[in-house]
Amino acid sequence: MPSLQETDLYQPVKAFLEGQGYRVKSEISNCDVVAVRGEDELVIVELKTSFTLPLILQGIRRQTVTDHVYLAFATQADRSGVSLWRRHYRDVLKLCRMLGLGLMTVRFAELGSTDIEVHLDPAPYTPRKNKRRRDMLLREFQRRVGDPNQGGASRRPIVTAYRQDALRCAAFLDRAGPTRAATVKARTGVSRAPQILQKDHYGWFHRVERGVYALTPNGARALESYADVVATLKPEPP
Repeated sequence: MPSLQETDLYQPVKAFLEGQGYRVKSEISNCDVVAVRGEDELVIVELKTSFTLPLILQGIRRQTVTDHVYLAFATQADRSGVSLWRRHYRDVLKLCRMLGLGLMTVRFAELGSTDIEVHLDPAPYTPRKNKRRRDMLLREFQRRVGDPNQGGASRRPIVTAYRQDALRCAAFLDRAGPTRAATVKARTGVSRAPQILQKDHYGWFHRVERGVYALTPNGARALESYADVVATLKPEPP
């Protein structure tokens, strides 16, 4: 199939809109497609051969003219566009929904026929708040000591409040040697110390005998890797 151009999308989109009772014209005030039905109903469609950031930005600009803005792109225009659409279908729909943009695809068949599919109509977006996730975020914020991470990508795992508590336990066992879990809890002030030692999520602890835990070589190395974090943690009570 020859390489598609944006102009190849116009006739299929125009025919689709005309089938919905619109009068359609192209390239009016920099808008790729303008459709009018009745006296006031105005629809704008921006065309691209694939789903791209420039297509989104064009759609946002058109929202100053009308609330009925669609993004249209070809699903067989180029491999990168197809790959993005197929891999991130749900995310693309969510993004357009959040922006209040409609979304349609133009599928070109082998024999030259086309198929228009409307995946999303433009509508105001009011996200539902997830109270459970909000509460989890706030709990993590309150429990985490200081600000031990750098925003963005990091070479080492994120230092969570749980990891900080595990480091408290590791630092205590490094000094005290094998200790009962209840004693670690009392001396470090980490209320979930028994669960941390028992589950051993990071491989830092091993059970010496029932209820008694010691530090593993991995745990000792973790204390070295996170020495800057350990230094900021509140010392255990006397």
